Amino acid sequence: MLPTKWHALDVIWQGGETVVNKGLPHSQLAPPWQILLLGDGSPTRHLRLLTTEPTEVDVIDMSAIGIDDDGAPKAIEAVPGPRLRRQVWLRTASGQRLAYAASWWDANHVDEYLQNRSLPIWESLSRLHTELYRDIQGIYYGNSPALELAFGESGPFWGRHYLFWHDRKPLTLIYEVFSPYLRKYLGATTANNVPERKCKFLYL
Repeated sequence: MLPTKWHALDVIWQGGETVVNKGLPHSQLAPPWQILLLGDGSPTRHLRLLTTEPTEVDVIDMSAIGIDDDGAPKAIEAVPGPRLRRQVWLRTASGQRLAYAASWWDANHVDEYLQNRSLPIWESLSRLHTELYRDIQGIYYGNSPALELAFGESGPFWGRHYLFWHDRKPLTLIYEVFSPYLRKYLGATTANNVPERKCKFLYL
């Protein structure tokens, strides 16, 4: 039995790399949210620009999971084992939770890249001048009672997963879910006044 469960969404709709590359209809996901979810920039940098506050990390789990797939996206197969799972909240310096992230690492090399485990991943890797490619592979829309409680916001939520590549090798798999609180900065998640809970999700 693994020590801690991670917060995967109960999926209502999901899209793969074709959707990621093409983008979604604006009636399904508004442009500012598409930039956040489908863009290849640093989410911690984006969150800092949106809120004008530093993005800080609360580490809630560092668990050795061996070679178990941990119920993670299939891309976990690209991360060598034994693996370590890390879970964090991304929040403003004043305490507002903005996102949840789970990541999976090669346990034999994680300390090389996360020398200070309380820092956001992007900041840790930037300090090492590590060249990275963010390979976004999936996007999700779904529910999670645990995240509703943690964010203080009602679902459904938008999330994604991606691989970080370094030196042509997969470095880590990351699964992120963003809080609807970000509507304060990005506006509604759907455009053209389409009710969020009623919009149709037909694009796979």
